[in-house]
Amino acid sequence: MGPLVARLARGGRRLRQADRNRPWVLDSAVVAVVFLMFCLPDLLHDGAGDGDAPRHFRLAFTQLPVAGMLVLQAGLVLPLLWRRRRPVAAFAAVAAVFVLQWCLGAALRADVALFVALYSLALHGRLRQLPWACATTAGAMVLVAVRVSPSVSVWDALFFLLSTTTAAVALGLMVRVRRAQLAGLRERAARLEVERDQRSRLATATERTRVAREMHDIVGHNLSVIITLADAGSYATDTAPERGKEALQLIGDTGRQALGELRRVLGVLREPADAAGGPELSPQPGLGDIDALCATVRAAGRDVVYRTSGDVDALDSGVQLTAYRIVQEALTNTLKHAGADARVHLAIVETDARLTIRVQDTGPDRPPGPHEEGHGLVGMRERAALYGGTVSAGPAGGGGWSVEAVLDLSPQGGVR
Repeated sequence: MGPLVARLARGGRRLRQADRNRPWVLDSAVVAVVFLMFCLPDLLHDGAGDGDAPRHFRLAFTQLPVAGMLVLQAGLVLPLLWRRRRPVAAFAAVAAVFVLQWCLGAALRADVALFVALYSLALHGRLRQLPWACATTAGAMVLVAVRVSPSVSVWDALFFLLSTTTAAVALGLMVRVRRAQLAGLRERAARLEVERDQRSRLATATERTRVAREMHDIVGHNLSVIITLADAGSYATDTAPERGKEALQLIGDTGRQALGELRRVLGVLREPADAAGGPELSPQPGLGDIDALCATVRAAGRDVVYRTSGDVDALDSGVQLTAYRIVQEALTNTLKHAGADARVHLAIVETDARLTIRVQDTGPDRPPGPHEEGHGLVGMRERAALYGGTVSAGPAGGGGWSVEAVLDLSPQGGVR
């Protein structure tokens, strides 16, 4: 049953495509079928509209010559050629010939063309034109019922004729509604496909931004530490060789840590690997790793004073990662711009559904410039914005530079 349905569906699609390419073929086929099934029998009976009907029924109608019958049949059938392109005009022409024929008292099998035209109007025409077409058809049916009254009861004839008219209209409307539903489904499927592609591109762009931000934090911080340690080691080589050796060891440790973090970040961009060949993964850093971060900065020659307030260890992992990266970027800026003897005060305070991060150094004032609006500060602001927070940076009141970030920890304040 499945293959048969699939073949029928494919055949239907091919027919619809062929009809769209050559619509005149189907219209001509409809005219040919109506002529062969309903016009030719009247012609073969030599003008007797119903040769097989009872005698009293045949005598009730006018017997037309062949030429007159051909003219009326052509008037009924030929307008069906434009029943889809001009349904109103086709119906009007068929209805006019139909009324003329019955006014002459003739009965033709080709009268079925009126129902075909009405069906086409319900399917292809404007719905506001359908009521008057139905009224016209009903009036024509009353004329037919009166004409056949010597042989058939008027009410029986009206019931049959109006039932046929209703069936033609209902069939046209049903096909019209079905086509509209299919068109709506196709449009919705196309729209969903476009939305899916847009979501995919947006997710890709978001992931690229996240990876770029992570790499900036990792590379920027660790390179700043390495450069500072290298400078300090080069100065200590002549005066204190053991300090120079210590600086080299710290450079190696920092480089290996940076390499491990880069492998972890870049590993998510590759296809999943097996446990033996895949990159070594580690949890994302949180507030518990800030002590190690401060130790690295102290090894680079900065005095860092770190304190916390509130239940910071119970914070969401996403909040902790955001806070860690903000602190990391602020300390990196301190290594870059503060003096060698600068002291850094780092405070993380959790209170009233708010997390405040404050990093202040005692180095020289740094007037805001284009470098302050680089990737570092922009990245901090982007991270804080995920939790409805803000980041401000500027000269501290007692000298030095201060960075303060405030994150909103309420459920409606950010992504949880």
